[in-house]
Amino acid sequence: MCGRYSITTAPEAMRRLFRFANPTPNLQPRYNAAPSQELPVVRLDKDGNRELAMLRWGLLPAWADDPKIAYSMINARAETVPQKPAFRTAFRKRRCLVPADGFYEWQALADGKQPWRITMEDGGPFAMAGLWERWEKGDGVTGPGPAVESFTIIVTEANQSLKPIHDRMPVILDPSTYDMWLESKDTTIPLALLQSPVSVRVTAYRVSKRVNAPKNDDAAVIEPAE
Repeated sequence: MCGRYSITTAPEAMRRLFRFANPTPNLQPRYNAAPSQELPVVRLDKDGNRELAMLRWGLLPAWADDPKIAYSMINARAETVPQKPAFRTAFRKRRCLVPADGFYEWQALADGKQPWRITMEDGGPFAMAGLWERWEKGDGVTGPGPAVESFTIIVTEANQSLKPIHDRMPVILDPSTYDMWLESKDTTIPLALLQSPVSVRVTAYRVSKRVNAPKNDDAAVIEPAE
């Protein structure tokens, strides 16, 4: 699974890679992005243009009665995402890119779990495959309440270089497939991207267990552990 990640790339560099059209928000570096937080995603607006939006991590299906269900929806499995009731509508209609420049996985060891940070070999930003939803719950008297827009990250089987650390990893999309992922009306195309994810060249290094606490969101979190 993917339970934490980082996105510290400068906003204008993100604009060049993801080509969103709306004004760049005042994004702060996130070294330890965690579920339930508002984080940037790239999606299509109502006119079909790319936009950068701040959504809550942990997908809240439109039909959900209890918002707490989002805590179990931070990831969607690539193998079942087209069929799962929580994700299948978003897979058809509301796919997104989740910008990152690293993600964390925990390796199970005899003396506990060791966190690792995984990045591209060049250290640059990349996009994880995501889905987003809009949830709006009224009280039946005053009308709809505040809308909640949320997202999930799609995960797949880890590649050979990461399997010694963890058995799952996010689906990382090649920039050449961004349009297909976002725009395709025929779901066989995005499904093919999930079934044959890009072969990425990654590097991994141990980091401090400070990353275990979401309150630790500073540059020291991404430093290699001694």
